Amino acid sequence: MAEDDRRRHFEIEQLLARYAHCLDDDRLEEWPKFFAETCTYKITSAENQRCNLPVGLFFANTRGMLEDRVSALREANIYEPQRYRHFIAQIVILECDDAVARVQSSFQIVRIMQDGRTMLFATGCYLDRIAIGAAPFLFEERIVVCDSDRIDTLLAIPF
Repeated sequence: MAEDDRRRHFEIEQLLARYAHCLDDDRLEEWPKFFAETCTYKITSAENQRCNLPVGLFFANTRGMLEDRVSALREANIYEPQRYRHFIAQIVILECDDAVARVQSSFQIVRIMQDGRTMLFATGCYLDRIAIGAAPFLFEERIVVCDSDRIDTLLAIPF
């Protein structure tokens, strides 16, 4: 692997790690800054993705919509306090040029409730289109594909 390719792969891995730590550390106000102004963020099931169905559990197509989601979480929604811990692995760059990388990675999310209960919350993969032409790298598209179509109705914190 060429030095430029290694550096690009490292920067993509760092983006994914910073993203996960942002959510895990409850720094939700920083979460939208990982996305381009015009972007796609969707949470869907593997079945919907396989059938190319546009409906998902959550959809946004601008950074402003993501900021609104955070505001709703902080100010309007009522849900039991909880935390996530993301585990991201098997990061593969599927396509890449000087401007955009298409990346797939696997995730596992553990949810920790206020009383200390810890449970596997979701598994699946991220399908990302990442703008890499300039720093910082930003998500142009992040499709969260959950392995199960049975998602806990308590989908409070972004994936």
